[in-house]
Amino acid sequence: MTDVDINAVAKSFGATPVLSGITAQFGEGSFTSLLGPSGSGKTTLLRIVAGFVAPDEGRVSIGGRDVTGTPVWARNIGMVFQSYALFPHMSVSDNVGFGLARRGIKGGAAKREIEAALELVRLPGYGARRPKELSGGQQQRVALARAIVTKPSVLLLDEPLSALDRRLRQEMQVELVRIQRASGLTTIFVTHDQEEALTLSDRVAILDRGRIVQIGAPAEIYERPKTRFAAEFLGDINLFEGIAAGGDWVALADGRLIACTGVLPPDGIRVTAAVRPEKIAIVSGDKAIREMGRDAGGEASREAANRLEATIASVVYAGAALTYKAEAAGRTVTIFAQNSDARPHAVGDAVTLVWSPGHTVLVEEDRP
Repeated sequence: MTDVDINAVAKSFGATPVLSGITAQFGEGSFTSLLGPSGSGKTTLLRIVAGFVAPDEGRVSIGGRDVTGTPVWARNIGMVFQSYALFPHMSVSDNVGFGLARRGIKGGAAKREIEAALELVRLPGYGARRPKELSGGQQQRVALARAIVTKPSVLLLDEPLSALDRRLRQEMQVELVRIQRASGLTTIFVTHDQEEALTLSDRVAILDRGRIVQIGAPAEIYERPKTRFAAEFLGDINLFEGIAAGGDWVALADGRLIACTGVLPPDGIRVTAAVRPEKIAIVSGDKAIREMGRDAGGEASREAANRLEATIASVVYAGAALTYKAEAAGRTVTIFAQNSDARPHAVGDAVTLVWSPGHTVLVEEDRP
């Protein structure tokens, strides 16, 4: 197993900067997803690690060895492209064994490695077939087998599931994790699919305009986004803008107070608080007051601060779940709820939105 270190890597194409001082480490045996919108630099970063693109500045090391000026063929990496790039005139076995042949491994030794790779991707007995005789998912597995058969130090995946339908894509996500765990390869995976990144990865790196804005475990990235961009890009989010009002309180424009987790700046500084839609519950006004309680002096307690009177504006039915849009104090709030046996709220219902201060996270404004 091998780690990958990227140190202050920058890249421009003409006058357009694509990567700006990227520094990151991908640990041995880890599965890291590079996630970001089109043009964020994720594919360029992957191609720099592979050696297809040379950085303008910075250094790339694989296994402690500086490979910045090393050609692709000498880096010992395996790569799966979005299009799979299988040779249509070759059999599955010849496709998988192509890299072995280039390394001078032939005959019985090559056959054993090819069979082992096909076994790993659950395609034993498919060696004599041609790519056109395979489904999309099977072709993707052949591309994976070809990438890992040479026992690379690092596996690089450039949106390899994007051409598959939803069900097959979900199945292949499970397979990818299984294969990566079985092989122990340090893996870097490029995707624009948020759910895919959260499902597959040990760590997720969110890129924006050529910079990594946050990197960490999927739960950390999702539950505790650091910036407004990270909060908005990864899933749905409700943002409440206001000013720091002492302690862990934020005063909204209409004077309402909400309590947050984390350290707030000095009083009067503008801040933005973020709450995920599934963290918000919809209850009746009376029930909200009883459940959240008041302090000994009759004033709203810290817990009770995180409630807003609202009116249901829309309801979207999605089978197992419901998405509500509610108008509250001049803002639209999104709420996700499970489709339970209880009567769904209807458009026009007056409700109270309730959530915990522990789910209210301060986010930084994005750098220009």
